[in-house]
Amino acid sequence: MTADEAMIVGATNDKAGWVTGRHWHALGDGRIQCDVCPRACKLHDGQRGLCFVRVADAGAIKLTTYGRSSGFCIDPVEKKPLNHLLPGTPILSFGTAGCNLTCKFCQNWSISKSREVDTLADAASPQRLAQAAKQLGCRSVAFTYNDPVIFLEYAIDIARECRALGIKSVAVTAGYMSPAAREEFYQYIDAANVDLKGFTEDFYHRLCSGHLADVLETLVYLKRRTKVWFEVTTLLIPGQNDSAAELTEMTRWFVDQLGPDVPLHFTAFHPDFRMRDIPATPPATLLRARDIGLKAGLRYVYVGNVHDEAGSSTYCPGCGTKVIGRDWYVLTAWHLSNEGRCRHCGHAIAGVFDGPPGTWGAKRRPVRLSQAAASPA
Repeated sequence: MTADEAMIVGATNDKAGWVTGRHWHALGDGRIQCDVCPRACKLHDGQRGLCFVRVADAGAIKLTTYGRSSGFCIDPVEKKPLNHLLPGTPILSFGTAGCNLTCKFCQNWSISKSREVDTLADAASPQRLAQAAKQLGCRSVAFTYNDPVIFLEYAIDIARECRALGIKSVAVTAGYMSPAAREEFYQYIDAANVDLKGFTEDFYHRLCSGHLADVLETLVYLKRRTKVWFEVTTLLIPGQNDSAAELTEMTRWFVDQLGPDVPLHFTAFHPDFRMRDIPATPPATLLRARDIGLKAGLRYVYVGNVHDEAGSSTYCPGCGTKVIGRDWYVLTAWHLSNEGRCRHCGHAIAGVFDGPPGTWGAKRRPVRLSQAAASPA
């Protein structure tokens, strides 16, 4: 067991706002087992799981971050990254604290590895959050910055409120969930970006303290059992998960199990957290990975975290026309009908399209919900 895995600590005495979780069961030895993710933390009263935000208290598992956030921000939806969900529109993004994986390469460690008392600076009820998204002109809300799996109860309640107002809910997640929690969670989620961190059990074991098989189960579940629109991201780390053999195996599995129309994003690593000795991903590695994915039969393969308009744009599988041009998060070309068909050949582009594209562009606007304006401009 790593030091991170052993991080089961005494809970604080401040229980204001804690809510009882829905996925746990009592063990015969007096402990409580959390059943939200495959880690299955077994806790004595007062102990917290690896994620830090779920705690055994009074014979149940409690979520300690319900209604609390590390901050809210209006982002372009392409930043999630989601290239086929309402392109050009603003998305209200927020996270809480903690994570149920221990990725040594975490690119957002100041939130995902933090303790909630250090990080949670804003608050909103599910109803208030959904109303704010509507008032701010956002078409969707993203659970991001850290994994919504660990604040499942809060995320589900927000998604319910959003759905009532016609706002889509987006999960940016590592997909590390137990089957029962997965089934409940995705009843309420409209779209997701799933982080497929690598394609070997060794990678997940060494660098994430997790298991590849559980993430693959989530991906197959999303494809076969739900109507959730989802895209997949793999952060390519030099010498760790970027070999041609691994990428070939991964993209072939992708086509066989998920089909050719699920978008795949290859993004660049930069030295951070506990892997500062690894160099940044060369752009050539991303382009090679994209080429491998296209040769495997994937129709929509993107590169990210680098400036590459060609590798960030969407091309029609029917005629090859650039139907959506992207320069970072700015749309530079649009050749789709309102229903998402190529204007040149009529081929349907996979995704969620609803009328003309948005014009949010690359803007990033932090907001405090108590001071939310009535317009995103």
